[in-house]
Amino acid sequence: MISASAPPPASQSATDHVRATLALGLPLIGSHVAQFGLHVTDTIMLGWYGVVPLAAGVLGASSFFVIFIMGSGFAKAVMPMVANAQSQGDEVQVRRVARMGLWLSILFGVLIYPVFWWSEAILLALGQAPDVSALGQDYLRVVGLGMIPALLVMVLKSYLAALERTQVVLWVTVAAVPLNVAINWALIFGNWGAPELGVMGAAIATVTIQVLSLLFLCGYAALLPSLRRYQLFLRFWRPDWGAFAAVFRLGWPMGLTGLAESGLFQASALMMGWIGTVELAAHGIALEITALTFMVHVGLSNAVTVRTGGFAGAGNYAAMRLGAKVAIALSVAVAGLTMVVFLTLPEPLISVFIDPEEPARGVILAVGASLLACAALFQMADSMQVMALGLLAGVQDTRVPMIYAAISYWLIGIPASYVLAFPLGFGAVGLWLGLVIGLACAAVSLMLRFWSRLPATSAV
Repeated sequence: MISASAPPPASQSATDHVRATLALGLPLIGSHVAQFGLHVTDTIMLGWYGVVPLAAGVLGASSFFVIFIMGSGFAKAVMPMVANAQSQGDEVQVRRVARMGLWLSILFGVLIYPVFWWSEAILLALGQAPDVSALGQDYLRVVGLGMIPALLVMVLKSYLAALERTQVVLWVTVAAVPLNVAINWALIFGNWGAPELGVMGAAIATVTIQVLSLLFLCGYAALLPSLRRYQLFLRFWRPDWGAFAAVFRLGWPMGLTGLAESGLFQASALMMGWIGTVELAAHGIALEITALTFMVHVGLSNAVTVRTGGFAGAGNYAAMRLGAKVAIALSVAVAGLTMVVFLTLPEPLISVFIDPEEPARGVILAVGASLLACAALFQMADSMQVMALGLLAGVQDTRVPMIYAAISYWLIGIPASYVLAFPLGFGAVGLWLGLVIGLACAAVSLMLRFWSRLPATSAV
């Protein structure tokens, strides 16, 4: 339960909350958009290289991402725990939870690597083509080496964001995009005297970016004068089993919640492939567009996690209530604008992803436009479920939300998609309407969970 023992700090107006949320959230939004840009550039450049390398790279990257989401729960747990400790002035606890978040991420990366090493058999069992599976394994064996640095970067980003050092998080990710393009250009195609490695070059580029980002953030966290007092890496090898257990308890449900949501969209892609190739292409394009806009809500959700964690640590539930309402209103405003764009400009958005000479261009545009109309419907639900998860993470409530999310996505959303798409015959549109239903159930149940757990007043 939420503690109400600490005295509340000075009150804030709605305008103060808007300013503080945007000051914290805008760099995080930019960071997420830039991170998305890394994925887009990899996809585009492998597409220039060849169809099989593109398929292997996309398959490998999506497989890596699903596992990364599962392991990133420990990094996500660090954010509210550090914010909570910081608001109480407990610098030792800040160090303890951040350090054990790093430990858990390393442990997860070591334990999961065999999945990457023997991934060809898994991909074949999932019905993938032999040539794509073999190349996908080559890719995953290399990119899997980047799981540990990728997760450590995530922990450090959470740690720095909780201490409201979001500018460095933004600029590190932005700088990674052109560097990724340059390394891809050299190693995929064999330019500038480098060997031509195809999909393996993309994997090496990804790991290189992760390692460089990790080194920079470690240096920043260790050497910046205002952060030195936390002594994050001092006697790093020393275990702290109490903090280890606390981060684990909060983090594993967050990882599984993320896995449940990403699994919803992975399942939707599989079912869309049953409908047809053109529909699957339109589905992929529509998801790329909606994923980009979703980054805004993810950034706001991260900001609200930090702020809610701080208010919870200080016992200021009046400020938490108002801050939550302000953050939700900002997310609703973005969702409303996105809905208008999706409904009025679907063809210009979709056409960016289609070759003008593509014979199926007209059909893809038509199907894609109908899917973006469905995406307009789930913008509000999608924004609300991720905001609710951010609020609940801030008060360190993750186990019950994990159950709510799993039920909403897997027991409601996926069956609804299947029934609407196939038995009822609505096809691609029906499949996406099922996503709307699943996301809406998650949004309602998670929001109710947060508001019902807040104390009636901020009196202590």
